[in-house]
Amino acid sequence: MTNLAATPTASVAERKLKRAKKAALAAFLGGALEYYDFFIYATAASLIFSRIFFPSGDPTIALLASFATFGVAYVARPFGAVVFGHLGDKIGRKNTLVLTLVLMGSATFLIGVLPDFNTAGYWAPALLVVLRLMQGLSAGAETAGASALSTEEAPEGRRGFFASFAMSGISAGIVLASLAFLPVAAMGEADRLAWGWRIPFWLSLVVLIVAYMVRRSLDEPEVFEEKHDHGELVKLPFAKMFKTHPAQFFQVALMSFETVTNTFMQSFGLAYAVSVGVPASTMLWVSIVGNIIAIGSQPLFARLSDRFGRRPVFITGVLGSGAMIFVYFSVISTGNVAMIFLTSTLITAGTYSMSNAIYPAWFSELFNVKVRYSGMAIGLQIGILCAGFTPLLGTALVGADKANWAPAAWIVAASSVLAVAGALWARETSKTPLRELGNPVP
Repeated sequence: MTNLAATPTASVAERKLKRAKKAALAAFLGGALEYYDFFIYATAASLIFSRIFFPSGDPTIALLASFATFGVAYVARPFGAVVFGHLGDKIGRKNTLVLTLVLMGSATFLIGVLPDFNTAGYWAPALLVVLRLMQGLSAGAETAGASALSTEEAPEGRRGFFASFAMSGISAGIVLASLAFLPVAAMGEADRLAWGWRIPFWLSLVVLIVAYMVRRSLDEPEVFEEKHDHGELVKLPFAKMFKTHPAQFFQVALMSFETVTNTFMQSFGLAYAVSVGVPASTMLWVSIVGNIIAIGSQPLFARLSDRFGRRPVFITGVLGSGAMIFVYFSVISTGNVAMIFLTSTLITAGTYSMSNAIYPAWFSELFNVKVRYSGMAIGLQIGILCAGFTPLLGTALVGADKANWAPAAWIVAASSVLAVAGALWARETSKTPLRELGNPVP
């Protein structure tokens, strides 16, 4: 009797674990595509776009304009969070994630076929902005949707671990983006500016096809299907979320400022390093090494949060990044390549991974299933919107004085303080059962 009774239970557990692994894989591949696309743009904005999409003249002004187009996507992200967050809470996580994937992939490929300023004049930067806005709309809901789905499919006690694969996918996307630009950086300048930069944008189609096939095969999480089948989903998740979860929204908005660290390192840090004489290929390898290690370190840090709680791991990582960023810019200013590798890796695979690995589960857990996609997507984009314009602000403050890197570091440090404030305010959720997440505290 014992064996017969145990068999169905074991079968159910195996089925749930299989679904959780599939959701984690889909989150990983989706994150890889989204942020391959997003960060080849960051790399191109730092190295290429200021020279081909804008009028020739003051290089600092052109770089500012290039970073402004980079930041435009961050303006679109909150709108994408509202639109796709609504769809994710109404029609389901799976279908919405397929939509965001196709939108991002299409926009990225089209950037690769745009004419330059010499060919199309001001139409060139105008079209670049339009496609960048499309990228922003997609990215505004990608991480939130993948995180919500992975969290809802994960076994109890392992939500942090399974949800963290969305972040490992982002690290993989950054690695792919950096690898794609290595041969471009090695080209002669004429070829690089004429056509070489386009190749990484075209290659995004490969990742898009693989990720699309995996996502189309997903199921909706059971906890979402229960609400759908019983008619318990709300008509306007966006409005309902602000009514029932206002504190959680602001907590997530504050904690999302932890993303400023990575945005600064991937865009401003690259441009700053090149300006002081560090080869672009060296900085690309710095990014590759740190993010390869981060692919593995983030699930480990997330597993620690399953055991010891979200808050202590997140705060330790944020404070570490806020302190280490001063060392990072200091060693870049000296041109010491070995120290640049060491410092960047300690941040990317260490302190930043500690906080970054935690937020997919923690942010999702703060909201009820009825408004989870909307709540996380919109809250997350507040800090990320600010993060998108920090490279522009850092470039403006540092200016032509390459020894004046301190303003850039202080921007990251101030953002870290905001993230810690949000973490201290937020509820600890690592041990809360899935169906009780987001409910009022008794």
